[in-house]
Amino acid sequence: MERKIITTDDGSHSIYIPELNENYHSTHGAIQESLHVFIEAGLKKVLADNLSSVLNILEVGMGTGLNLLLSYIETKEITVSINYTSIEAYPLDKNFIQQLNYTEILSSSLKIPVKGVFEKIHDSEWDEEVELSENFTLKKIKNKLQKVNLKANTFDLIYYDAFGPPTQPEMWTDEIFTSLFSSLKSNGCLVTYCAKGEVKRILKRVGFTVESLPGPPGKREMVRAFKILMED
Repeated sequence: MERKIITTDDGSHSIYIPELNENYHSTHGAIQESLHVFIEAGLKKVLADNLSSVLNILEVGMGTGLNLLLSYIETKEITVSINYTSIEAYPLDKNFIQQLNYTEILSSSLKIPVKGVFEKIHDSEWDEEVELSENFTLKKIKNKLQKVNLKANTFDLIYYDAFGPPTQPEMWTDEIFTSLFSSLKSNGCLVTYCAKGEVKRILKRVGFTVESLPGPPGKREMVRAFKILMED
């Protein structure tokens, strides 16, 4: 399937698939979107609320590795240990990854080198735990989410970054979100860029407490959902 690198409105790259008329990231700004949806609304919220010394993150849709890289940067100077699991059924070719401009943009804005860790993210073996740093462990899983056995009560935070319902309807079903709900710990959080009414109804139907938040540039809303269990 053909893929093309495009430049989004904030200067960072995304990938466009003509056959699907689908982009990996928002054309209004790839880095802006990832920071807004997954870091600001997801990771920072959970870090603020979570008193544990260990944080378990599940990402559905590793794609370019941008969410992963931003999560690594955000947690680099904190004492919490991060266990990051990322699922991707169709990994991008390494030569394609090397053309993306995320490390140049982020290194310039943050005044810290990030190219090495971005390369390690993509060079690391699939289905093996790899230490990106003393407090950040990564496990990439090359498989479809439907075929991955997610253990119950495991994750504190889920980044749900699959292609949208029109492109991948099989990724936005009751069965998928029932499995994700089970895999979250009590008070765990799921964030996604998708705020379609049917998606919110599914999340509520399987047990999530759902809130709509302002979306990133170009989108009116995004969704954050919690696994809040009622006490007897």
